Amino acid sequence: MTTTPDADYMGFVGVTTGSSSIMKVFPLWADILGLPTRRLIGHDLPMDASPEQYRALVEQIRDDPRHRGALVTTHKMNVYAAASDLFDELDPFAVSCSEISSIAKRGTRLSGRAKDPITVDLALNDFLPADHFATTGAEVVILGAGGSGTALSWALSERDDAPAKVTVTARDDAKLEHLREVHRQHGTRDGLIEYVRTDTVDDAASLVAAAPRGSLIVNATGLGKDRPGSPLPDDAVFPGDAYVWEFNYRGSLEFLHQARAQQAARNMHVVDGWRYFIHGWSQVVADVFELELTPEIVEQLARAAEGAR
Repeated sequence: MTTTPDADYMGFVGVTTGSSSIMKVFPLWADILGLPTRRLIGHDLPMDASPEQYRALVEQIRDDPRHRGALVTTHKMNVYAAASDLFDELDPFAVSCSEISSIAKRGTRLSGRAKDPITVDLALNDFLPADHFATTGAEVVILGAGGSGTALSWALSERDDAPAKVTVTARDDAKLEHLREVHRQHGTRDGLIEYVRTDTVDDAASLVAAAPRGSLIVNATGLGKDRPGSPLPDDAVFPGDAYVWEFNYRGSLEFLHQARAQQAARNMHVVDGWRYFIHGWSQVVADVFELELTPEIVEQLARAAEGAR
């Protein structure tokens, strides 16, 4: 969406923001919530954007009085790495997880927050029984150690019904070391998180196939959204009774299609990223515009968004 002179707006920092359902949903939510603007604009940056590009964008948001704040998707860890010093305040999640998913203004102060540990937990609780791990002995395999995978592993470590083991994968050691440091600072109990480098899709498939029945298998790599592909090969075998969670709701969604192909035969629960999208956006909108959300309001927003899915 384009802006007109002197019109306030909210921003969306991503890769292909124009394809997101939020472009149709935001004006509807603005009406429901009574926001001061119905305008949302996308700030598209390439996957390999430079630190200078991130800093320039944060400075633009900070210095434009019409810009109310922004949600950051794919780039949240890079925004923190390149521009965290430009923020006047960062919440503990942002510092511990080294990511910024919500950019807001508090008077003249620029605020950065990491909302993912909250939103991923809300989305998880929408479909996973509260006592699932205690009653089944299931484990978790998170494919991808970026911002969303880090947030989910954090949320699982805080869960009353914590799994016996959470395996998190990455293609390079640096991401795994960063995640290990996040959990060290967090005080996560020893032995809960297993950090595994997977150089090939077959390495990842072996971990998934070995997971116990009922395990939670998650695509947190971003593959299937901004870039085509899946972290698993087409012949990967999911555990029986598994909960399979694709964090994406749009794109080529290869991982989701792989899971659905086995859903009936292996009695799996397959979930896409739509509710994660709803919680992620509603939490950031509430942060930017300083609103309190009740579960009832979130459900109202979810119903309004359904037509744009």
